[in-house]
Amino acid sequence: MSTQHNQEQKVLSAVPAGQPAAPAAPAAPAAPAKSNRRVVVIAAVVALAALAAGGRMWYRSHYFVETENAYVAGHVHPVSARIAGVVTKVMIDDNQIVKEGDVIAELDPFDQHVKVEQIQAQIATAEQQVAQSDAQIAQVQAQASAAAAQVAQSEAQLVRAKQDAERYGQLYNSQMKAVSKAELDTAVAGRASAVADLAARKDSATAAKAQITAAQSARDVLKAQVTVLRVQLKDAEQQLAYNRILAPVGGRIGKRTIEVGQRVTAGQQLTAIVQENVWLTANFKETQLADLKPGQEVKVSIDAIPGRELIGKVDSFAPASGAQFALLPADNATGNFTKIVQRVPVKITFKPEDVKALSGRLVPGMSAIAEVAVNQSDAKAAH
Repeated sequence: MSTQHNQEQKVLSAVPAGQPAAPAAPAAPAAPAKSNRRVVVIAAVVALAALAAGGRMWYRSHYFVETENAYVAGHVHPVSARIAGVVTKVMIDDNQIVKEGDVIAELDPFDQHVKVEQIQAQIATAEQQVAQSDAQIAQVQAQASAAAAQVAQSEAQLVRAKQDAERYGQLYNSQMKAVSKAELDTAVAGRASAVADLAARKDSATAAKAQITAAQSARDVLKAQVTVLRVQLKDAEQQLAYNRILAPVGGRIGKRTIEVGQRVTAGQQLTAIVQENVWLTANFKETQLADLKPGQEVKVSIDAIPGRELIGKVDSFAPASGAQFALLPADNATGNFTKIVQRVPVKITFKPEDVKALSGRLVPGMSAIAEVAVNQSDAKAAH
């Protein structure tokens, strides 16, 4: 009994003075009321968030059109060889910037040099033949002049022979025999000889004129051959110039496949040059085109350049949908028709200073997101 009393005294002495003793059975806390309040708050926040999200979606669906089917495009110029040959020099490197007219590569010019020299030799030979023809024409013309002089001489002799024959005929007739019959016969024979000689001289003069015409025709043929050879020489010299492959435009080198010692053929692509002026091709759904107009501002986000937004401008619309330009366009006249929303390419241009500020980081083929506010004022769109 005394032991139990001592233990109770120790317990009472352990409690600090002025502090009430703990209740034997504490009252239950109001946990359900606090939990209900928290649920209501969370539900209200979720409802407000959903309402805000729904309002934003409704607003954007009515006043904005957007597409992720957009890609950067640009002018890509293939550079190919115009003649066949072996590459002896390559003056470019990957991604190098070149100017219009810069030499990209050189081919071995030996074959073209030989062809040029061969045609030059043929031209020299043909010109010598033309000179010989000129000399031959001069000779034939001299012969024709001599033949014409002989014709004139024969005509004079014929006139004299006719006069002699007439005179002797008057002196020898049935009433008068002033000359002998032999003299008359000689005069008549001389007249006949003069007529025959004149005819022969005229034939010789005609033949000489024909020779002049033939010689002139031969000379014209040779001159025509010289003209043809000069055209061939010009073509050969141009082919020789094609051994230097030049940049058709200024830009950056891409897809370089040319190497020294490589045998290339005419028309084979050796590299490509990409110009700096790029634009965006955004494929909008046909249901999004109603409020799009040329001149509207476009916010463009490039996947390769996160955090930077470019401002473009609607430039023009494609004349047909993308399906019409496909290799195998769909035939909607068949019985298995399924309506599919088509996409129409829209060209969006950038400011040149914005493109230049990116220092070549904006290149064709990059993916992008285009967003257009369709409630833009006409003045802003025109600007």
